[in-house]
Amino acid sequence: MPTTRPRLSDESGQALAEFTLVLPILLVLLLAMIDFGKAFNYWIDATHITAEGARFAVVNRKPNPASALSLQQQLQSQGTSAELRTGTPGGAITAPSQVCIEFPNGTSNAGDPVLVRMRFTYHWLPFLGNRIGVAQTNVNATATMRLETPPTTYSAGCS
Repeated sequence: MPTTRPRLSDESGQALAEFTLVLPILLVLLLAMIDFGKAFNYWIDATHITAEGARFAVVNRKPNPASALSLQQQLQSQGTSAELRTGTPGGAITAPSQVCIEFPNGTSNAGDPVLVRMRFTYHWLPFLGNRIGVAQTNVNATATMRLETPPTTYSAGCS
């Protein structure tokens, strides 16, 4: 005659119950890591654009000399994603990034510094950022170099 086990000691289905308790925490951690990686990638991209822009500024050139766009506009268009270039309504970056060229000494003679700055506001995942009190972060990337020749193909200002 078969013996029946008592139902209280039956552990089948226990793993599924534990997994359903842990799954939301794992998903939040995964989404947070992906969002942080995306923000970090945008910051690295902005850092590269400002370094390249500073180099173009010190040698008085533009990435595309034939283009009528300003140096700032050409640098802004070099973002690796449309979100970084023009902003995306409802996205992580809602407004276009801003590229500025400044002369910290107030003059633009050979040997004076030129500063290229790129700014944008990164909006964190709404369900996560609002709960931890960090809904958005202002991201700045800058590069400073010394002018080799006075600028004639660009002027100070922002795009």
